[in-house]
Amino acid sequence: MSRDATEIIEGRHFPMAVLLRATLAKLLLLAFRVRITGQDNVPSGGAVLAGNHVSYMDPILLWCAAPRRCRFMSKSELWQGGATAWGLPRLWSFPVARGEADRTAIQTATRFLGAGELVGIFPEGTRAGVDGSRGQAHGGVSFIAMRAGVPIVPVAFVGTEKVWPRGKRFPRLARVSIMYGEPLRPEDIAPDAGRKERVEAMTAELMRRIDVLLMSAKGEEVR
Repeated sequence: MSRDATEIIEGRHFPMAVLLRATLAKLLLLAFRVRITGQDNVPSGGAVLAGNHVSYMDPILLWCAAPRRCRFMSKSELWQGGATAWGLPRLWSFPVARGEADRTAIQTATRFLGAGELVGIFPEGTRAGVDGSRGQAHGGVSFIAMRAGVPIVPVAFVGTEKVWPRGKRFPRLARVSIMYGEPLRPEDIAPDAGRKERVEAMTAELMRRIDVLLMSAKGEEVR
């Protein structure tokens, strides 16, 4: 990652992101008839927003729908060059090397969270398969939240799998629901256990809460 990109990520240059949040983001939420519930569950300080991942549209719509600026981890392959490498740091994103313990990404996320910002991370790391099968949740989200001492807010996406599923080149219009759940606080999870056990317990509880939210959101969609 270049020095210029690092300076942008640290917060020096965000006019494009601010403009897009005020214009295009609102148009996208209207176009996809996004129903947002539970925003009051997002605390005013630092917090991780963690949701199920079924579509290319999940991070895009969460970026648009978050109650305030939300930083996002994005796979390091997107930072190798071209338009994405130029645009991502200007849209509050920072890189992460998948499949390994990326200490730089962990430190960056911890720093943002400590400064009271929101950080968006998808525990599964990649989108669900074309059959809707769930990927394995990784412990990185819980580890970062515990390291920073901030809560994780579970988020459920319903409908984005119809908008832009894996294997499709372009999105299509469909109704979307985004539901925020109650914060999951590190201090409430197995406080007497070791770090590894606590990370595993927190990850399991996070995914359980996401599943509960998904059932609730899908039930509301049927009404």
